[in-house]
This record gives sequence, C-alpha cells and structure tokens, in this order.
Amino acid sequence: MSLATGIGSWPGTDLRRAVRTVRDLLSDQDLPYLPELPARGPGADLVGRTAGLLVDMPVDLQPAGWRLVDRPGRDAQRTATMLSGDLDELAEAFDGYQGWLKVQVAGPWTMASSVWLPRGERAVVDVGARRYLASSLAEGVRQHLGAVERLVPGASLVLQLDEPGLPSVLAGGLPTASGLGQLRAVEPEPAAAALREVVEAARDWPVVVHCCAQEVPWAVLRTVGATAVSVDTTLLGPRGWESVAASVEAGLGIWAGCVPATGTLPAVPPLVRDLVARWRDVGLPLPGLVDVTLTPACGLAGASPEQAGQVHRLLVAAARALTEAALE
Repeated sequence: MSLATGIGSWPGTDLRRAVRTVRDLLSDQDLPYLPELPARGPGADLVGRTAGLLVDMPVDLQPAGWRLVDRPGRDAQRTATMLSGDLDELAEAFDGYQGWLKVQVAGPWTMASSVWLPRGERAVVDVGARRYLASSLAEGVRQHLGAVERLVPGASLVLQLDEPGLPSVLAGGLPTASGLGQLRAVEPEPAAAALREVVEAARDWPVVVHCCAQEVPWAVLRTVGATAVSVDTTLLGPRGWESVAASVEAGLGIWAGCVPATGTLPAVPPLVRDLVARWRDVGLPLPGLVDVTLTPACGLAGASPEQAGQVHRLLVAAARALTEAALE
C-alpha cells in the first residue's frame, strides 16, 4: 500500500504540539516522523541538529555557520540538550506505538559542504576532514537510531538522509569562503563511498536518501545501498522520469514529492492521475505504484501550521487513491 509521510521540517517552535500533530495526522498505516522545527534557532536546523550527532568532532557556531573545533562548548551543549528534549517528547507521544517511524539526518555531503574547518573553509575541501566527518556521522547515526529504538521499542525505524548539498558538491557549484571562486567538484566514486559508509552504519534499518534538487544524481544514489530515493517529482521532466524507471528496475524504491509545501494545493484526483500517467509513460507496471511513498515537495518550515496539516491530510488521501488506482 502506498504510504504518506513528511520530509521533516515543520513550522513553529512548539515541538510537543508538532510531534502530536504529526502522530495524529499520520496513523500507523502511514509513516509518522520526528519533526524538525528550525524556527527554534541554532541547533534546531538540519545542519546544527546533525552536527550534534557527530562523534569526536565537536562544533561551535560562528557567523558563517557551524565550525569544527577542538572541544565542545556552549553551542554543542545547547544542541545536545535540544535533541535530548525532542527525543523525550517523541517517546511520550509514541508510548505504546507499533508501526513505522522516521527520523531525519543530514547526509555526509550536505554536512561537508555546510560545516567549516577551523581555518575558515568548508570541510569538503579537505579530503581527510570529509573522510573523518563521514565516519563520525556514521557512528553518530548508529547511536542515534539505537537511542530512538530504545525509547520507542515498538517502532520500526526508517532513516532519511537529507542531501540537498550533494548536487552542488558533484557539480563544483559551491562558492569558496571569499565568494570569488568555486570549489572543485568531488568525483562520483568518493561521493558514493561516503554515503555508502553512513548507509552501512544504519544497515539494521531502511534508509532513504532525500534530494530535492532538479538535477538528482541518480547514478550515484543507485550505488549507495539505500532502500529508496526521495525526490521532488514536480521538478522532473521526461529525462528525470526515465531515471525513476531505471532506479525502480534496479530495485530502488521511490518517494514522490508531489504536493507543494506552500501555495495552492492540488485536488486528489488530478494528482493521482498525473502520477499514474507519468508511471505508465516510462513503461513501469502500474501495480508498482503501491510501493511509492508520497511526500510534500520539500519541508514545511515555511508553511503555516494549518497548511502543514492540510498538506498531510491531502497526502494521506492521495496515497489511498493511488493504491486503488494501482490495483485496478
């Protein structure tokens, strides 16, 4: 059966309310998740939150962003305290829960392109630093998933690795610290190897790599051992859908970001008809749509709480309708 879920980010600053809202909107027939509320400030953002999971690689916050340092300081402590509180809220809201539950973490290349070295350049420029960062993240992810599993023992966890930075890393599109040039592109094989290390650390759980760029690096993502790839399908043209077909035929699951996070929402029937038509156009068998998970096109931090709820209700209805269409 097709499932509905969110990308991760959620509007507002009330984590307790957000967790319970997501729980109520996405039943155990879908895929609820631990929401992220970046409006709460540093340490609640995707990069800062994930930086708090790094093992033996402490960070602090500078005007340019998160920076690797020799020893943990107040910023690292604040991030750890916030995440610990979030997990307590999750455990309380999902007490006795049985079913799927998702957590989100930034991937190694989004971290390497967003975290800064002490000398003032992105970690991605230093081969050794990015290698250590990937290993540190892999161990942090393993520990994090283990902690969530202990807090919600009835849940079947899913890990989402967010990689919005990966396309720029591969294309050489990141600016230097001065802003006057661009950093050298990373080759596909080392890019895949770092992702593979983190995926392997989470081998006891399904792993979905999320990349909402227009140019999804499909060739890399098909080689990292992930269970599925999450993309913004509203950005895909014919070539992108051909890549979807190749990925499905290679055994990779698809999460379709088919509902805008803000603005006018589509009605369920045309949304489902469009997905069915795209699926058929690339020669994929219709019953395979029951394995597609539906998501917003991107995170919901920029929406209102009311609109975020509307998006989730639409996704749930569309997932049911897509399942019916696939089985006709």
